[in-house]
Amino acid sequence: MGARPNSASNPAIWWNGKRRTGLARARESANRAAMNFLGKIFTWWDGATIGTLLWSSRNGEHVGTDAQGNKYYRSKKKTGDGRERRWVIYEGSNDASRVPSEWHGWLHGAFDDVPESHLPPARIWEADYTPNVTGTAAAYRPAGALERGGKRAPATGDYEAWSPEA
Repeated sequence: MGARPNSASNPAIWWNGKRRTGLARARESANRAAMNFLGKIFTWWDGATIGTLLWSSRNGEHVGTDAQGNKYYRSKKKTGDGRERRWVIYEGSNDASRVPSEWHGWLHGAFDDVPESHLPPARIWEADYTPNVTGTAAAYRPAGALERGGKRAPATGDYEAWSPEA
């Protein structure tokens, strides 16, 4: 038997040091599809569950989609005091910081019209959306944080510790 070729040269054939057959690739694809389906049933933190999607399609009216793919709905029926419920189904992870300001105003009832109908033109000084990175490796870590080695700069002498006797 000859030497096995480098797996990087043909990843479709070699995987984890073993030759992948068409059946193995089909099984992996089926497993991926099953996990995506189960994820939609049981997880709420990475998009809407199937129950939420069904409820939204029956009881809500899709009114718009923002640039990030988040979908906005309003209830078909008014509440007892004549107001309508409004909600968002996120594209991807559920992170409220991903709602643009114009849609945030609509969600909270600041105005009744859908924001897409009267958006002002974008200004050149407006920054693009950046995701909230709290809790990730890209989060801000000040000097002295444990994630940065835990070593602080020495005190400069302008601090005097409190003591109860004084």
